[in-house]
Amino acid sequence: MVFSVLPAALRFMNNSATSTVMEFILLGFPGSQEMQHFLFSLFLGVYIFTTVGNGTIVCAVRLDKRLHTPMYILLGNFAFLEIWYITSTVPKMLLNFLSETKTISFVGCFLQFYFFTSLGTTESYFLCIMAYDRYLAICCPLHYPTIMTSKLCYILIALCWTLGFLSYSVSTVQLSQLPFCGPNIIDHFVCDIDPLMALSCAPAPIAELVFCILSSLIIISTLLYILGSYTLLLITVLKVPSAAGWRKAFSTCGSHLTVVCLFFGALLVMYVSPTAGKPATMQKTMTLFYSVVTPFLNPLIYSLRNKEMKKALRKVLKI
Repeated sequence: MVFSVLPAALRFMNNSATSTVMEFILLGFPGSQEMQHFLFSLFLGVYIFTTVGNGTIVCAVRLDKRLHTPMYILLGNFAFLEIWYITSTVPKMLLNFLSETKTISFVGCFLQFYFFTSLGTTESYFLCIMAYDRYLAICCPLHYPTIMTSKLCYILIALCWTLGFLSYSVSTVQLSQLPFCGPNIIDHFVCDIDPLMALSCAPAPIAELVFCILSSLIIISTLLYILGSYTLLLITVLKVPSAAGWRKAFSTCGSHLTVVCLFFGALLVMYVSPTAGKPATMQKTMTLFYSVVTPFLNPLIYSLRNKEMKKALRKVLKI
């Protein structure tokens, strides 16, 4: 169901008779051959650490029965999502570091755009339900076991994935139908909305406006929901007289808030603030931050700040 839009999207892309461009060139991070090799080694190390680190969290949640609770089930699914999120950009980036042509096919570019935006949107939704879970656990501790059941947890997870992959399906098809007559050089390391719109032969203000409104709506609404949840949570925590209660609450939520700040901070700069006049280097840096740095830091943030996760990871790694 989640991927039901893909066949239709591919048909639309292949039938784009008004486009003469058959492939795009992703400039990425230009530089000398030595610099390209250095960046290849750097991002390869980041990719391996991210996939292994998040994969270890997935295994820990799966194998340790003590972590079969909504909070850790959500964390395990979030780590699984992070693996696919970084995979939507970095493998192609690594190939381009070693390639002289740095090309990506027309269909491949829009598939990357679709998965990149869909996985990022799914992450926004996941951060929302993780905030909801922490709100229930701290603000309604007596009702938490009856409200946040495993059944509800898996329903929310399924909704996140489904809505995440449906949110930009129409926009992706609309964008693929724009005429691309040349040039075909994208000054970015990923096929994203702004560089693709800039290459279109004909202006498409409606498509651009729809994407901008949709992105702003998703980012701002999810961020406001998260901030609202943590505001109520903070009010509840401040009413707790013991310092131990404060430490436990902030320890539980601190890691989640760190990820929220890193992820949404870069998203707000990229998709909500005005993009006119932004240098390509800044766009690459911001995109790199929320699509690569955040998944990279996820294992460190959650494993170093959570005692139960530390124990589970030691068990999985047999340390």
